[in-house]
Amino acid sequence: MLTANSANAGALQPGPVMAWMLLIWQHRVLYLMLLPFAALTLTFGLWPIALSILVSFTENQTALSDAATYVGLENFQAVIADPEFRHSLSLTLLYTALSVVLNLSLALALALALSGPTLKRGATFYKLALFMPVVTPEVATFIVWKWMLNQDFGAVNAALSSLGLPAFAGTTKADSAFIALVIVELWHHVGFYTVVFLTNLQLLDASLDEAARMDGAGRARRIWSIWIPQLRPAIAINSLYALISFLKTFTAVIVITKGGPNFATNFVSYYAYTKFDLAQYGKATAMATILFVIVLALTLLVHLYSERKDYR
Repeated sequence: MLTANSANAGALQPGPVMAWMLLIWQHRVLYLMLLPFAALTLTFGLWPIALSILVSFTENQTALSDAATYVGLENFQAVIADPEFRHSLSLTLLYTALSVVLNLSLALALALALSGPTLKRGATFYKLALFMPVVTPEVATFIVWKWMLNQDFGAVNAALSSLGLPAFAGTTKADSAFIALVIVELWHHVGFYTVVFLTNLQLLDASLDEAARMDGAGRARRIWSIWIPQLRPAIAINSLYALISFLKTFTAVIVITKGGPNFATNFVSYYAYTKFDLAQYGKATAMATILFVIVLALTLLVHLYSERKDYR
């Protein structure tokens, strides 16, 4: 009898497809509300990416025509064999690594300072001042920075001269142009990461901090052993956003340096743009696809880091 009942119960259990359909039906109102957003994401997000990847497998002259000629991996082979692309990719990775470390380090330091008692009185003003560059239109911001970095009448060298310091070469030399872009993007982005850290600092477990304080741990020790481990989700979010932003750096380059001088700021996004401007559509989208794969791989690594259960 028990065997028969067990068999009947197993027969009545829905299969995976039926269970999935029942779940959708139970939450049908939610899915109907999400449907417009899903359609927008597919139409303006995933579909253009898929088309771009498809173009990377076509011949340049026919890439955007109705009768595209597919050439397999030829565009990727040509791009990888291009020494200028390899140089551009190495510049992009170096720029991204430097920018991510500087932005997150400074943002965390600023968040810790703003959460402390010293700056508590004017914290709202400082938060607004830090976040203003984030919401300022990028093109307008970078045009102002281009004027400030001008060798003849720029505000940066005027300030350095008034302090008796040597002039900054700005965008006239390779090394200084690279550094200038790092500084400009740091000014533009760091406020966002600071706000994320500040928000998460308010969510920390106060009991752990109080226990450490009662055990005689100083502020520096508590920050390192109690606060930062709990900030790992915020570190992961900021790292992910920063990696995506800096790997795709384009607007600052096209406004301030145009890839120069001597290709010192010829990052992948800008180099792909120049190829597209020369009607080399297959190569341009192949470069974009390679960059897209790198972004996905780094995103996966950050996600795996954030999903770790241990906080030691």
